[in-house]
Amino acid sequence: MPEHTRTKLPGRVRDLLDDLDAASGEAAGDAAALLLESIEADGIVHVAGAGHSLAMVCETFYRAGGLAAVRPIWDPAVFPLDHALRSTRAERRGGVGRSVVEKAAPAPPDVAVVFSTSGRNPYPVEVAEECAARGVPVVAVTSARASEGAAARADTMLADHAAIVLDTRVPPGDVLHPAEAPRTAAVSTVLAAYAWARVLADLDDLAAARGVDLPRWTSANVPGGDDVNARLLARYRDRVPELTGGE
Repeated sequence: MPEHTRTKLPGRVRDLLDDLDAASGEAAGDAAALLLESIEADGIVHVAGAGHSLAMVCETFYRAGGLAAVRPIWDPAVFPLDHALRSTRAERRGGVGRSVVEKAAPAPPDVAVVFSTSGRNPYPVEVAEECAARGVPVVAVTSARASEGAAARADTMLADHAAIVLDTRVPPGDVLHPAEAPRTAAVSTVLAAYAWARVLADLDDLAAARGVDLPRWTSANVPGGDDVNARLLARYRDRVPELTGGE
């Protein structure tokens, strides 16, 4: 890419995507293998995040092309849309992440995926720590660069409790534009979503090679989609109460 285009936002995002591929390509394959092992054993993938990382929880749950064996675990207090300041306070408060895991009660052969760009707040750290203590391996989707540049609000970092770390390469502060003094154009969701898509693609290839039929949601807007999803709903509704709201 010509040097003058690297200072533009599209070029800088593409550079970060290439950086992510180089740093985390092998880890994405490892995460796919871990997920497949869990799914073959009828496990559930528990997915967590707080604040804007909840966008990634939405990306993994009840999503066309996504795994049906996914349960979002979260506390309403970390949801920013109805009380943004409360969500910041909640993810910094000790005990909230631990209680979320205690309520969900994951156990082997389940897996946990925890999204947090900085990986420094108590909430994601506690979720990962508690899952690991229960024998549930953790995939951390985080940024080493952002972690190093963030304020330490817990004794450990998210990555410290993970079996596999997907480094998203998000820069400290998240923003990319303008290049000489970034103040806008946050990139963490773009990079985390791409990292998750890589895991799903690797998972699909691995499952196909093994002859495993993955439980995947189909878009309700294509022919036959509702029928496929109804079968998956019947299979997972009791183990993923968030699919039906407990109905």
